[in-house]
Amino acid sequence: MSHTHLSAVSAQTVLKHALAATALACAVLGAPVHAQLPPMQNQGGTEYVSGGFGLDESTAFKQAMARFPVAMTFSSQLDGKAAYAADVQVVIRDANDANVLNVASEGPFLLVKLPQGKYSVFATHDNKTQERQINVGATGTVRLTFTWTRPASGPD
Repeated sequence: MSHTHLSAVSAQTVLKHALAATALACAVLGAPVHAQLPPMQNQGGTEYVSGGFGLDESTAFKQAMARFPVAMTFSSQLDGKAAYAADVQVVIRDANDANVLNVASEGPFLLVKLPQGKYSVFATHDNKTQERQINVGATGTVRLTFTWTRPASGPD
């Protein structure tokens, strides 16, 4: 083999390896993040999941909402600025006023698997309770947004 032919073969090999390395780097760095929900919890037979802080987990919750009969989002406003809220105490009661779920949210989202029926939902944050009446159907998602407005702190 001539020296010129070896140089051309070596150049092709180097180029192939460089392209493969570039493709691999692009696949790793450019791959969409598949964030996962935290583990499902169970209380008295009612399955739920809560959380959603951080971009990845927040995205995972938003993508999963359509797979749950009830999806709740919690936020607070201070001086017109909205922020996600956590540690929201949520109580869900069925049409017979029996507690179905009583949990503190671990983030701004709470997704709940409830059977078809009518429910009362109570959400308490900063000692202020909001109530919603919902009707869970055989399909679809009931989306609830709870927002608490916090008064601006005055001068000390």
